[in-house]
Amino acid sequence: MSIKFENVGIAVRDLEATISFFTDLGLTVLGRDEVSGEWTDTAVGLDGNHAMIAMLQTPDGHGRLELFEYLHPDAIETEPTLPNEIGMHRVAFSVDNLDDALAIAATHGCFPLRGVATYQDVYKLTYVRGPSGIIVMLAEELQKN
Repeated sequence: MSIKFENVGIAVRDLEATISFFTDLGLTVLGRDEVSGEWTDTAVGLDGNHAMIAMLQTPDGHGRLELFEYLHPDAIETEPTLPNEIGMHRVAFSVDNLDDALAIAATHGCFPLRGVATYQDVYKLTYVRGPSGIIVMLAEELQKN
């Protein structure tokens, strides 16, 4: 059997604000749609679901995020995910310049959970609380080729 990673799906509170955050960091929008009907009920396992969706891609073409804003049923607000919670944890990106990425995140009101750390002189990294409470790890490789 062959398997290939496709994307990470994230339900968001505000699709436009979340798209703006990720596109400012360098992702591009591949497509947008409004989905509903029997096929989505079956695929998602949620009767009567209706959502606005957007597929975003990293510049290297390998990473994709699918964002959904539910129109029906109403989205369920939860507490922001904590780094040690079981389940979907975070989405991580390598960036050329962490300071530049953090400046972009700050324009969206998104800041590191605690600060910037260095991992074994290999990466400078941080976790940022992004739109809809999404934890986004940003990492800059220190020993660039």
